[in-house]
Amino acid sequence: MIIEQLIHECIKNNIKSQEQLYNLLAPKLFTVCLKYSRNYEEAQDNLQESFLIIFEKISQYKNSGSFEGWAKRIVINYVLQQYRKQNIFEIVSEKIPAEEDIEIDDDTVSLEFLTKIIQELPDRYRLVFNLYVLDGYSHKEISEMLEINIGTSKSNLARAKAILKNKIESKNSFDVKKSK
Repeated sequence: MIIEQLIHECIKNNIKSQEQLYNLLAPKLFTVCLKYSRNYEEAQDNLQESFLIIFEKISQYKNSGSFEGWAKRIVINYVLQQYRKQNIFEIVSEKIPAEEDIEIDDDTVSLEFLTKIIQELPDRYRLVFNLYVLDGYSHKEISEMLEINIGTSKSNLARAKAILKNKIESKNSFDVKKSK
């Protein structure tokens, strides 16, 4: 069944079509949840809640752009809404640190390690890092999505990059010492 037919059937609350759509999109949307969540279990919960919203609002999809993109936006908005409720962002008025570039050697840093250290970032840093670096949002868009000012977004990104850089450098120096 093609995606348009699945959407049409889901609007009618057809459970089999909802299951098919879930099976089709869940792996990709779970990856999004994993990026923004603290751990695997929280990502699973966020995915389930997001799908409830997707099925509830599916009739609002207007066939402009990809359905997967529309669903991804719902997932991101849902997860961010959970963090906004927790008031995790601190407003900064200090000088914003210069952004650091992180050099990653694919041979020494695995995707699993990167995912782990990104998930270990404090919530406010992880969310801004993912939105800016992994999903390509601007600081202006991030400030609107998270209800923070642009300076806070930039500061949180710089701090996230600094933390990640230190963890990658520590791992690399540990690996070098271990191999000697």
